[in-house]
Amino acid sequence: MKTYVAKPHAVERKWYVVDASGKPLGRLASEIAKILRGKHKPIYTPHVDTGDFVIVVNAEKVLLTGKKLDQKMYRRHSQYPGGLKETPYRQLMARKPEFAVYKAVKGMLPDNRLGRKMLKKLRVYAGPTHQHEAQKPERLEL
Repeated sequence: MKTYVAKPHAVERKWYVVDASGKPLGRLASEIAKILRGKHKPIYTPHVDTGDFVIVVNAEKVLLTGKKLDQKMYRRHSQYPGGLKETPYRQLMARKPEFAVYKAVKGMLPDNRLGRKMLKKLRVYAGPTHQHEAQKPERLEL
């Protein structure tokens, strides 16, 4: 029996809409990453981008369990001495909730060219509306 290898030009891509309201951030991000990678399809091939497009709405209503809102920090560094900047997730969720979901999904994808290509198929919106009705996305319940 031969192993099936998906061809990049032959992959059929769908669009999905995921409602993030009331879902824990980590569990939501892992399910989205699985769809972006294509692991939900029988044609999954590790070195080919077989994933689908995902639109996340209501990112502002995502949950962080326990004391993560106050204790978890978003960190970035300017590459200069003393250039570490820290932002608590409570402040990050108030200012840019779509960025928190984006970063969580990015951390669950491969750190290479293929992972960057997969991440371009993710669209995150803070509110309930999005601008991708022309793609006829399907509602996905996680």
